[in-house]
Amino acid sequence: MTKTIKQLCSFAIAAMMSCILAVACTPTSNTPTTTTTPNSPNTGVAQTAIPIGIAFAQTSNVALLGQEGVTGAKIAEAYFNKKGGVNGTPIRLVFQDTAGDEQGAINAFNTLISQDKVVGIVGPTLSQQAFGADPIAERAGVPVIAASNTAKGIPQIGKYISRVSAPVAVVAPNAIDAALKINPQIKKVAVFYAQNDAFNKSETGTFQETVKQKGLELATVQTFQTTDTDFQSQVTNAINVKPDLVIISGLSADGGNLVKQLRELGYKGLIIGGNGLNTSNLLPVCKALCDGIIIAQAYSPELKNPINTEFRKLYTEQNKKEPPQFSAQAFTGVQVFVEALSTLDKTTKISTLSLPQLRTQLNDTLLAGKYETPLGEISFTPEGEIVQKQFYVAQIKMEADGNSGKFTFIQ
Repeated sequence: MTKTIKQLCSFAIAAMMSCILAVACTPTSNTPTTTTTPNSPNTGVAQTAIPIGIAFAQTSNVALLGQEGVTGAKIAEAYFNKKGGVNGTPIRLVFQDTAGDEQGAINAFNTLISQDKVVGIVGPTLSQQAFGADPIAERAGVPVIAASNTAKGIPQIGKYISRVSAPVAVVAPNAIDAALKINPQIKKVAVFYAQNDAFNKSETGTFQETVKQKGLELATVQTFQTTDTDFQSQVTNAINVKPDLVIISGLSADGGNLVKQLRELGYKGLIIGGNGLNTSNLLPVCKALCDGIIIAQAYSPELKNPINTEFRKLYTEQNKKEPPQFSAQAFTGVQVFVEALSTLDKTTKISTLSLPQLRTQLNDTLLAGKYETPLGEISFTPEGEIVQKQFYVAQIKMEADGNSGKFTFIQ
């Protein structure tokens, strides 16, 4: 019996020592594996590359827009790393798919913030998603740069939220001015908008208010869903009031099908597309019937400045077409992070900052900067709204084959 007790005691002591060693050798659960202790050279961010999150839709009906953002961000990653990254340290883009709804964006943001431990996030694709996901980043103290969110109220979500996508209230009225120059006889206007999307509800408000300010008649307002494919009822209702101008606030897939059905059912007047139709991915949807659509722009490939010339060259070499607005804005979002990180690193070495400290100081630095971008010179208001000087209007011109076309700048 004595021998058995001694053996049990020996086993217990051995087990206890194993536990002590295991605890001593295991990092705590809230310590990233790429960090050491606070204020050590490795704190917060891996020194091999600085992670920046990219949250765009790569699946769902929103992917036609999100894919353009992904392309622009990847070009930026290669471009700035070739130039030395952040004072010699490369950046590493971490992509998460937001899909097409709020929950997809929320999941992407949570992963980027807690698992990927990024210093900041460019995204999400839709304003509707931003209203769901941005508050998560705000509570976590993670800077977000919206590259395609133009609805009213985005920067007001919080102090960590800014955007390089000009608000719809500034951009959209330019399209109506251009339409009136093409056809000064416009009197009646029919408006269509996707009622299940925050951006499109915001954009149509701007369009409708501008129509009234111009002294035009708002003859009918028709609603639809971004998931719709059949618009015959709404189109018939609109054609019955005999409009001179149709304005559509939707996304590329639904918007393209709506354009197609308007033309097929006999509408021959001018069509204005909102920002959701501002993509060459619209062209395979309505094909030859896309011809003539007018879209206000916050970007022009023809802007003459050094960085846009380089961006345009890189994009056209890779994609055999002119860069669209969403790609340019995604590139710009990455650029702002890179340049702000470089500025911060020159005053306070970012390798000495904890991740929360870095995120906060990065946000303060980026809001204070001025940037020469593919969009032209931009800066930010204290609450994160973009300050941009140059805007444009384009009209889609389809080729004779009806399959290819381009945005021709008319203003």
